[in-house]
Amino acid sequence: MGYWNTRGLRGSMLEELITHTNELYREKGLALVQKVPTPITPTRIDQETRTITQAYFEQKSTVDFIGVVQGLPVCFDAKETNLKSLPFANIHLHQIEYMKDFTKQGGEAFFIINFKHYDEMYLLPFDLFYSHWEKVDHGGRKSISYKDFPKELQIYSEDGAFVHYLKALQTHLIQKRSKVD
Repeated sequence: MGYWNTRGLRGSMLEELITHTNELYREKGLALVQKVPTPITPTRIDQETRTITQAYFEQKSTVDFIGVVQGLPVCFDAKETNLKSLPFANIHLHQIEYMKDFTKQGGEAFFIINFKHYDEMYLLPFDLFYSHWEKVDHGGRKSISYKDFPKELQIYSEDGAFVHYLKALQTHLIQKRSKVD
């Protein structure tokens, strides 16, 4: 991780927990999901320690993680909030566009949201996020309230996985299929 002070590294601990979970999933043959690196250009390097002390992001990143779960392409982003809601300001337009395009290609896109205030995590499917986000232009909320997160999509630490999101993803996919049938 970088040593500079930037808002872009706020979710670093959550991302590390997800990375450890993804390694466990890989070892068990459940999924192959990897962290998408954000390209940076160093502008200052401490020559003694060979550590980057200042850098800038080369381009906008897409999402934090991408991979495949039992043949299903997935992409997702990890977000943390200290509030009792998820502000849309935490999610960038280029991420929304990427996820929209990803789902059009048959993939499943979602967010993993850590509500620090409640010490709870949730899987937020992209379609649910998008239905809230579209309402902003028509005077709707500029956030999704904690109470609007489906409790059945809560993510727990279990079976050695710090962020065992596959259970919540499976629940979402079953619900999604039952709506189609």
